[in-house]
Amino acid sequence: QVRLVESGGGLVQAGGSLRLSCAASGRTFSRSAMGWFRQAPGKEREFVAGITWSGATTRYAEFGKDRFAISRDNAKNTLYLQMNSLKPEDTAVYYCAGDRTDDGPVYSDDAEYEYWGQGTQVTVSS
Repeated sequence: QVRLVESGGGLVQAGGSLRLSCAASGRTFSRSAMGWFRQAPGKEREFVAGITWSGATTRYAEFGKDRFAISRDNAKNTLYLQMNSLKPEDTAVYYCAGDRTDDGPVYSDDAEYEYWGQGTQVTVSS
């Protein structure tokens, strides 16, 4: 059974930082692209950042380009998202996602990802 388990969310003041982790089990993602998405109350899920299997290519949503950093440790089968200078509008449930194909590109469309975690809540207070 493939599992993606996010951790690291919580309550933080505006301007603060959080580091999210996503631990995978049941399948190695060392050859697959992975991504982070988020969903705020009343809004659709949106792309945050993605990374190819090697880490050579990353993509970010415009709102995260200068504040967020995605990375991965394939030896640990773990994905990370460092979030700095957090804003109240970053409040959402954050999900990690894994592509089922090998050597794929980074997709911003959530329909391209086969595997999903349960999410971790990030709340940024003003």
